[in-house]
Amino acid sequence: MIGAIAGDIIGSRFEWDRIKSKDFELFARNCDFTDDSVLTIAVADALMNGGDYAEYLRKYTLAYRGRGYGDSFYRWALFHESGPYGSFGNGSAMRVGAVGWMSNDMRTVLAEAERTAVVTHSHPEGIKGAQAVAAAIFMARNGIDKAGMGRMISGQFGYDLDRKLDTIRETYGFNETCQRTVPEALLCFLEATSYEDTVRNAVSLGGDSDTLACIAGSVAEAYYGVPTAIREQALSHLAPELVTVVERFERAYHPAHALQV
Repeated sequence: MIGAIAGDIIGSRFEWDRIKSKDFELFARNCDFTDDSVLTIAVADALMNGGDYAEYLRKYTLAYRGRGYGDSFYRWALFHESGPYGSFGNGSAMRVGAVGWMSNDMRTVLAEAERTAVVTHSHPEGIKGAQAVAAAIFMARNGIDKAGMGRMISGQFGYDLDRKLDTIRETYGFNETCQRTVPEALLCFLEATSYEDTVRNAVSLGGDSDTLACIAGSVAEAYYGVPTAIREQALSHLAPELVTVVERFERAYHPAHALQV
């Protein structure tokens, strides 16, 4: 989970000041955690406590206001009687990371990812985006190589993962849909050589940088791990009560789980 959070924080300062380069300082004074980190932690907390996803997402959103929530999501959070609103935005994909760590077989991963999504993102593309990210994390932490991961994701979800980042970067712009965020974030991981390189790839696309880096970073953590220095920097940006949840999650869920694809 810290891989998603670090990616979010690193990418946060580029969301509205986008760049097309991998050459930048990872952590700067104007980095901060956004809704991506808040909702990732909310989903993890709900999973650990067997809680209701809608309840936890609302609780965390209202506790950490002003973190960049989408308008439709924020309205949903404010009104407890609100139901799913058919979104296919990338919010379902950026918050799902814990599912890939806490589930022990692919069937459960896909089912639980859908449950995290449908409380808001009930559009098939919103569900698919969450499932694809959770599946990638599950495969990465269980030692599936990148070629195998790419084949599974492409075959199961229909994403085009045969493109190259250098080509995408030329024309890619800000996009908040799962359709135009999840495959690009996965490609940032698939072309990378390390966790840090993954995050640099994500920011360099010049898109929704915090969410791209959050999603890509969540998968890269499961595959490469997160360097201690990056982990410590990321935690230093979080509110203490959020750090508590992250550390509880790390103590409870270790990467070594039985593989039952």
